[in-house]
Amino acid sequence: MLKILLPTAMLLPTALLSPQKFLWTNTTAHSLLIATISLHWLLPTYYPYKNLTQWTCIDQISSPLLVLSCWLLPLMILASQNHLQHEPPARKRIFITTLITVQPLLLLAFSATELMLFYITFEATLIPTLVLITRWGSQPERLSAGIYLLFYTLISSLPLLVTILYLHTHIGTLHLTMLKLSHPSLTTSWTDLLLSLALLMAFMVKAPLYGLHLWLPKAHVEAPIAGSMLLAALLLKLGGYGIMRLTLLIGPLSAHLHYPFLTLALWGALMTSSICLRQTDLKSLIAYSSVSHMGLVIAASIIQTHWSFSGAMLLMISHGLTSSMLFCLANTTYERTHSRILLLTRGLQPLLPLMATWWLLANLTNMALPPTTNLMAELTIMTALFNWSTPTIILTGAATLLTASYTLFMLLMTQRGTLPTHITSLQNSNTREHLLMTLHIIPLLLLILKPETISGMPL
Repeated sequence: MLKILLPTAMLLPTALLSPQKFLWTNTTAHSLLIATISLHWLLPTYYPYKNLTQWTCIDQISSPLLVLSCWLLPLMILASQNHLQHEPPARKRIFITTLITVQPLLLLAFSATELMLFYITFEATLIPTLVLITRWGSQPERLSAGIYLLFYTLISSLPLLVTILYLHTHIGTLHLTMLKLSHPSLTTSWTDLLLSLALLMAFMVKAPLYGLHLWLPKAHVEAPIAGSMLLAALLLKLGGYGIMRLTLLIGPLSAHLHYPFLTLALWGALMTSSICLRQTDLKSLIAYSSVSHMGLVIAASIIQTHWSFSGAMLLMISHGLTSSMLFCLANTTYERTHSRILLLTRGLQPLLPLMATWWLLANLTNMALPPTTNLMAELTIMTALFNWSTPTIILTGAATLLTASYTLFMLLMTQRGTLPTHITSLQNSNTREHLLMTLHIIPLLLLILKPETISGMPL
């Protein structure tokens, strides 16, 4: 654990002390090295906990998410180069420092074995995100987006703190390995039902469940590209990971909690997919699509079977890479046309043919085409849900149909059609952007060759 955390901490002096000329090179290269070293976490073992120290450990549920959070830092730094080029050097350093501070917090959150440490790091990731949105966002509405994000997260996570403290007084420890050995402490009485609701609520807002998702499109639309990638790829996964971790510990969920969350998640997947068909704003469309994908993850992790957990794990990883790539693509068109409206950025395929190839690839993975892990994940989740209750196939099937339709709608709107008259000349796509897309899509295509590395199953 330390051989990743210490180099990550040393990224801070690297960003602050590098000479101006080598700032981007040093930080990107260093974070890429950290990302490649972190890949050894994916090695399967027969032990339940690897690298077990007093506070952190890595098991099959957390290792894919840890590697994903290491992998995305260099990509965020790569993506932010263009819109920061006119800023003074001090601000560039502060921006990179803000990005770097998220990573150790995320690593601790995903690998914590102690609930209090998990809670603190879970909340602390909010601060750098808030700074990114309210300081580097592109429009004056970014302040309202920041307030939405702050209050949604805080109001939902204070009951979580109360529940954690209650568990501590009852059991006497908050260590996950000890909690597994104790009896399920939350039984079927009304107070315990409310406590387990409070336990789930914070993660439901974070993952966003439909109905608690209003902060997400706002935050995504206003955030700079690195903020969007961070939100879509990592912070939403904190919600799914928390549900998977804590539902296992508090014993089987009561039926009173099962049904409302399941119906909301699956109905929300349907609703947000149909909202996507009416979107005019490209970033908002991608944000709503991630709500519908995370709805499937929530539904899967609530029914608590082996199949559904491995499906939720697969979907979280593949969605993290796919939606991050879609945000990068939206950002490349935004930097050239300075508009996110779909009507004003259509017909770009003849102008940027290579970018159109990346658009096609990203949209096909978002649609869950066969040789991708997205398909495997969605099939696993649908099988698990269908096995649990047959009528869910209606909702999941309709959601898949709508996903395919809005993805094709997005592809056709941005790439096909007549070019708007106000676009006369565009910059060419450059190597940095192509490298960025390659580093997103290569893991996605390679993971299908050995999906058990990220399926969250003890092998």
